[in-house]
Amino acid sequence: MSANVHAPRPQRSQVPFLADLANAGAITAFAVILSGLSLGFFVWYAVAMPRRDPVFGQLDLAFCLLIGLAGVAFAWSSYSRYFARRSGTTLARSLQYDAVTYLPFVLLWGTLVLPPQYAHGAQLLGLALGLWAVAKILIAARLNQTVREVLLDFVATRAAIIVIAELAAVIIGQRPGTHVQESSHVLLAVWGRWDAVHYLEIATNGYHGTDMAFFPLYPALIRMLGALTGNHLIAGLLISNASFFFGLLFLYKLVEHEFDRPTARRAIFYASIFPSAIFFSAVYTESLFFMLTVASFYYLRAHRWWLSAAIGLFAAMTRVEGVLLVVPFLMEWYGVYGKRVRDGLVDLAACALIPAGLFIYMAYLWVLRADPLYFTHVQSHWNRHFAPPWVSVFNSFHKIAIATSGQTIADQSLELAFTGLMIGVLIGGWKALRPPYVVYMALSILVPMSTSSLMSMPRFALVLFPMFMILARWGDRPWVNNLILAFSLPLLGLFTVLFADWYWVA
Repeated sequence: MSANVHAPRPQRSQVPFLADLANAGAITAFAVILSGLSLGFFVWYAVAMPRRDPVFGQLDLAFCLLIGLAGVAFAWSSYSRYFARRSGTTLARSLQYDAVTYLPFVLLWGTLVLPPQYAHGAQLLGLALGLWAVAKILIAARLNQTVREVLLDFVATRAAIIVIAELAAVIIGQRPGTHVQESSHVLLAVWGRWDAVHYLEIATNGYHGTDMAFFPLYPALIRMLGALTGNHLIAGLLISNASFFFGLLFLYKLVEHEFDRPTARRAIFYASIFPSAIFFSAVYTESLFFMLTVASFYYLRAHRWWLSAAIGLFAAMTRVEGVLLVVPFLMEWYGVYGKRVRDGLVDLAACALIPAGLFIYMAYLWVLRADPLYFTHVQSHWNRHFAPPWVSVFNSFHKIAIATSGQTIADQSLELAFTGLMIGVLIGGWKALRPPYVVYMALSILVPMSTSSLMSMPRFALVLFPMFMILARWGDRPWVNNLILAFSLPLLGLFTVLFADWYWVA
């Protein structure tokens, strides 16, 4: 009589983060536990303790400590496992590195020991979250080539722009006249120019007057983050620069998927040094919209339909052009399913999310102003209205013909030049891209040209990421690369100085 003998199977933990915590080593586990308890205590101190409930006070503390510890341990374990898969590093190494990123939460104990003017709870939490994010990026850059290359271009170009802008504001000074001062600190005030005033006003006081021309997602984010930073201008700068970094990261991965790594590296560099790239670091929607549209395309190419459409919804809540993502979505969907329509109906339904972002804002305006299209009607304040695209070109030439000042001629010439650049790159390089990119780029040029004005075209070109893909393809020839650099870098410096000193750029 024989018997089947089975070797005992190792017991697999039903809770992975507990297993990771047990196997991470004493120092790593101590960092995670200390960070989790610090965050839990801060939540109790800021939320539960002010109730001063004599019955449940101790239970509240124990509960908050447990939730803080479990939350940090779960986030640490989940991200470490994800990063180990994406970076190719070992799980043990990923766990050790990532544990360090949670140590900034120990700063939250400062609410008990620092003077009140330095220990505002929300600001300490904002500082801790900021250091946590920076630490994650630095570690990712050390272990991952893509993040390292994106971070290098981001830091190099943003540092140069910041230095030029600050020096221009101090040495040259503001354009003559009365201007809004968004901060009493000269180093911050330089970034609160032109449209930034509208976004900060919406974040602070809500919508009124001509502010309704500006879509709600960006100022809403400023308002939320401003509760942590204590300053809406700082919040806007953090959102813009963080969005630009992740926008470059998505663009790198997208171009690498379509072409190769050298082309991806050129694409993000060309985007970083484009003449109007100052707006990526200012309190403008360019960086947020850039990130959302590139991310939507990235997940669209991966055929993650619902995630792509959900990101498209947020893009349409950032700028009206976000709704154009519907067209490449439908083109990509048809390319995958073709005549198998029934197989793709569930994925096709996701497309409805993209225009929902626009409809949400229209519904809000309907309630507020009884006019769901008020965001278009208020454009008349800037002499914009719907017209065929050639009308805007004619109007620019007409303004040059009757101009009595050199500044008007320069402004209109720049707008015509950048419009010509976008159209020229599209015509010259459309064969290098897949049809969804070409159609999206064409529509993104057509929409602003159909407003009877070319105003802000140098800035609108900034979010036209298919243009950077084409330029990156051309840039593998040294003479083309040198030409792009010679065109972009001097104008970027000039536009930065003009913006910093309250001169109109775009």
